[in-house]
Amino acid sequence: MHAVTRFCLSHKLVVVLSWLVLTLVGAMTVGQATGRLTHTLATRATAGYEANLHLLKTFGIDGNEQPSIGVLTLPAGRAMDTVAGQDIAARTFAAANKAGHLAVADWANTHDPRLVSADKRTTWAIFNMPNPDIPTGAGVMQRIEPALKAAAPPDTTVSVTGFEQIQSTSQGSGGGGPSVLVETLIGAAGALAVLLFVYGSALAVVPLLIAVPAILTTFVLILGLTYTMDVSFLVEYLVAVMGLGIAVDYSLLLVTRWREERESGRSNQEAIVAAGPTAGRAVVLSGLTVAAGLLSLVILPVPFLRSIGVGGMLIPLVAIASAVTLLPVILAVWGPALDKHRIRKGSRTFSRGWERWAGAIVRHRWTAGIAGLVIVVGLAIPALFMNTGQPRADSLGGTSPAATTLHALERQSVPSGVVFPVQILAHGGPRAAREVVRIAEKTPGIYTVLAPATPSFRQAGDSVITAIPYDEGSTSAGTATVARLRAALADVPGGAEVGGNTAQNVDFNRAVYGNFPLMLAVISLLAFLLLAREFRSAVLAAKAVVVNLVSLGASFGFLVLFWQKGLGSQAVYGVAATGSIRNWVPIITFAFLFGLSMDYEVFILARMREEYDRTHSTQQAIVGALARTGRLVTCAAVILAISFASLSSAPDVVVEMIATGLGVGVFIDAVVVRTLLVPALVAIMGRWNWWLPERLARLLRVPRAGGDDEVASPVPVSTGSS
Repeated sequence: MHAVTRFCLSHKLVVVLSWLVLTLVGAMTVGQATGRLTHTLATRATAGYEANLHLLKTFGIDGNEQPSIGVLTLPAGRAMDTVAGQDIAARTFAAANKAGHLAVADWANTHDPRLVSADKRTTWAIFNMPNPDIPTGAGVMQRIEPALKAAAPPDTTVSVTGFEQIQSTSQGSGGGGPSVLVETLIGAAGALAVLLFVYGSALAVVPLLIAVPAILTTFVLILGLTYTMDVSFLVEYLVAVMGLGIAVDYSLLLVTRWREERESGRSNQEAIVAAGPTAGRAVVLSGLTVAAGLLSLVILPVPFLRSIGVGGMLIPLVAIASAVTLLPVILAVWGPALDKHRIRKGSRTFSRGWERWAGAIVRHRWTAGIAGLVIVVGLAIPALFMNTGQPRADSLGGTSPAATTLHALERQSVPSGVVFPVQILAHGGPRAAREVVRIAEKTPGIYTVLAPATPSFRQAGDSVITAIPYDEGSTSAGTATVARLRAALADVPGGAEVGGNTAQNVDFNRAVYGNFPLMLAVISLLAFLLLAREFRSAVLAAKAVVVNLVSLGASFGFLVLFWQKGLGSQAVYGVAATGSIRNWVPIITFAFLFGLSMDYEVFILARMREEYDRTHSTQQAIVGALARTGRLVTCAAVILAISFASLSSAPDVVVEMIATGLGVGVFIDAVVVRTLLVPALVAIMGRWNWWLPERLARLLRVPRAGGDDEVASPVPVSTGSS
């Protein structure tokens, strides 16, 4: 770090021009980069995915796409069991084909009595959909309702519902919400407010000046990555919002250390160089830990998660590069001038309040440790009851027309599982199709089976059979129905493939969570080795990993309470209890939070290690470290939480889940875990904190820690003078 810092200070013009070029290229190509991102969330090479792919190739409908549901109600005095009523329903639902390629199953082509209400005035139909992300499927869903209303007589009522319709109108947004740029600007404004509180001077703008080139340069790398692999659209949000938070956090750490060194009497140049081996080293370690956490996603056999892992890994790496190269140059040229006039008293780097807090924790270490564990474990317990899958349709849309239509169907005894039908592709001709229908109708959990003998459902020897389950796919009963169908159809002559959204999600969960223990082991081992080498302690490294996992459990518990149970989601976002968490949200949350949470662990423990090397006292190390880093860590967490809060303004429940999970997880980790539980555990373990086995020390190529620990020494007096 000495060499890197001195090189940058000796070649200021080269460093500035290099970052300026990268920033300009990023600004000019960011639109191209985001335009090349993909929206597929498919899990290839699984039974559900392959079934849906064959449906798409043979019939042009996407089994993974939730169908639209048309509902027609005749005026009083008319009934569907008359010739006139049947003719109206047939002509109206047939008009849906004007919207685009669909496979329509209604009463006219199935004669299924369950498609007609008990009073004979209402009937409904299933419109199996094409893929909306390809040209032939784009806009089809939006054109269905106008086509039906144009064909229906004036005195009839026509409406359309379905999971996609309800989701698209959730929260009454009707639009796409703020753009990524707007969300980033909101996060930047919040970050600036926090930075002004921390520094009390114009120095607050420096971390934001570092974030701009970091974000735009990452988009340049993402653009290059899109030419080698498909990259998920979620990376766009994460680069903009998480890139802002991480770049600001890393700059915050370095600038704070630079200011501390200047307060101790060093010149500007000396302070910049001195910050490199301390704060700069912590930044590099933090960034590598975040990158390792994200890169661990490549272990999972899911392409879009792998792309998030590779693309997300670039965020901390670029943030490291900008913080340790561009930031020293900015501080060398403008640092003293920006920090000359302070608008807030008490903005020095040392905090008397945090010194007193640390002293109280040392004195009452067991009480503090138990309190921290109770809070974190208490929040983590609900995570044991997490249900993964699509949100319940009833939790979306509120009183939107689509939601009202679905509720009306449910009052007529149509199950909510209608929005997630099971799509079966039968091979072997009409005889095989009839056998599949017979078996499906006898399978527990199936409400009705629709198998029209029309070209949209039968081609050559293949047939599409739509089975309507009682339960939605996000429930355990819904997934159990799919499992029973697969078992029952395993020996059908000619073969039958079970597809649909629920089947593909079941296979996703098996592929992802079946490999999760391996991912967890890899990331934990990498983090342990990185931290053991840096802190020269096996105990601190192991404690950091274990506490980090418990902290992650707390964030998962929050997701369950807030979203799955609905304890707050209705009040904040207008969304009722979702009943489940989207199945890939916990994985992404884990990968990002593991690294982000470790950031604050590194910030605090790196300073503890430094203080211990200087004083050889664990108690003084705790007090000195928190006095210098407590406010820093808390403010850094607030900045990241604000960034994720801005992301939650997107009118998409899944994006809101990710944003709130990350934001609350970071905040809980910094406020409760790192400034209460961690120092308490360090105080409890005393001299054992600095233990490093000789074999591990040789493996990591580091000298073993030394020094006597004053375990019984009283809480030290002020260490305010550095």
